[in-house]
Amino acid sequence: MGKARPIMIQGTGSHVGKSVLTAALLRLFNDAGLRAAPFKAQNMALNSHVTADGGEIGRAQAFQAFCARLSPTVDMNPILLKPTGDSLSQVIIHGRVYGVMSAREYHGFKKEVRKFVLESYLRLASEYDVIVIEGAGSPAEVNLRENDIANMGVAELVDSPVVLVGDIDRGGVFASIVGTMELLTEPERERVRGFVINKFRGDMALLKPGLDFLEKRTGRPVLGVVPYMQTADLPDEDGVALQDTGGVGPEGAVNIAVIKLPRISNFTDFDPLKSTGVRVTFIDDPSGLGSADMAIIPGTKNTLADLQWLKDKGFDRALGLFRERGGAIAGICGGFQMLGTAVEDPYGVESGLKSVEGLSLLETKTVMTRKKDTFQVKAAAAWPAGKTCDVEGYEIHMGRTEGKAAPFARVTMRNSAAVEIDDGGVSPDGGVWGTYIHGIFDNDAFTESVIAELKRKKGLVEEERRTPFAKRRESAIEALAETVGRSLRMDEILRIAGVA
Repeated sequence: MGKARPIMIQGTGSHVGKSVLTAALLRLFNDAGLRAAPFKAQNMALNSHVTADGGEIGRAQAFQAFCARLSPTVDMNPILLKPTGDSLSQVIIHGRVYGVMSAREYHGFKKEVRKFVLESYLRLASEYDVIVIEGAGSPAEVNLRENDIANMGVAELVDSPVVLVGDIDRGGVFASIVGTMELLTEPERERVRGFVINKFRGDMALLKPGLDFLEKRTGRPVLGVVPYMQTADLPDEDGVALQDTGGVGPEGAVNIAVIKLPRISNFTDFDPLKSTGVRVTFIDDPSGLGSADMAIIPGTKNTLADLQWLKDKGFDRALGLFRERGGAIAGICGGFQMLGTAVEDPYGVESGLKSVEGLSLLETKTVMTRKKDTFQVKAAAAWPAGKTCDVEGYEIHMGRTEGKAAPFARVTMRNSAAVEIDDGGVSPDGGVWGTYIHGIFDNDAFTESVIAELKRKKGLVEEERRTPFAKRRESAIEALAETVGRSLRMDEILRIAGVA
């Protein structure tokens, strides 16, 4: 099975903290001198990342690789599902689009998918000491047990012990853990070596009777209680995070409204803005533009359908009025495509919609193509007017955009190959701009220039240069690892992993 020893983090449900705890363990293992790598066999997420060779994986696994001080590879997330509608998903295998399937079609396909999962795991296992595997959703979803490649099916496939995580902040943690154990088969229960209670805030003395009950009822130890942590500089994978509005800056600060599209993707693009003194709010109604200085239309898994949603909600008229009163408007990826005069889908790549009139804020037009472009890129961004910032990021899009609008940036590198390609578009006065580059706000000089321009228009004084985002994120990772390491019985975790 390979020399690496596995340990799997499963949860009683989604958004219990599996991704963050996996990331923390990877940093702790790495700090202990172990070569550790993340692995998530199947991930359903619209937040994705592009690897150095142009493969597409879940954003959470890319972040986990960073915590392990590694470059992300497609083997860390061999299967990525990106929902395009209520019952359809784009299926990405080893970083490349395999096809679009309904839930029923994919369920029947999972037996074949297991071989791709095992291939990736074995490659990782031959290179590392320990593989920290993240589950998906809950192992107690009995309707999906057949050919499972997300939870216990993976644990069985690679013979991994399991640590089960429950979220006490959402309530009912003891019922969720005991209920999960009851719904597992006996061989599955045998794999569970202990529990972690996550997101605790309160008095440990009041929690202890519950922990004693849990250990007595299940015969498994509680391996630790992790306190609730503020993780503003750490990425969220789950869309549940969008129920929060982000950070709030001081009185009179810049307000940025991100439109929460129904099929929003890569909303982690805006994480760097949250701790820069501006207020970031995700809105789904035009009234939310009222106090904003800048509106951003993010990426989406279905540009035409979400563009039609924008128009049905009245955002087209509201953004026009917002623009007239001097508000800045930006679009990232699919959001950039919407800023033009039209988006056409002659091959039915995204949906049954063949063409939707755009917002007409840029003189561009987009035609969807069958092939998805995925690149890591370097570029020179020419915004705001009169300034040029070197930026890095990645492209994940389908479609070609052309028109009379001046380019937003000049791409000089794609997947380590030198190129000279125009990207995006800018209105004549610079008040509207769009780009295909995800991660654009990770570039501190660019983000500082955007905020400075918005403050200049409000007559506000720009503060001294802030701590770079990469340094803030590294500090957040160190703090996360320190807290998790202090909260867990790490000697027992290492023993379970077989690397003590």
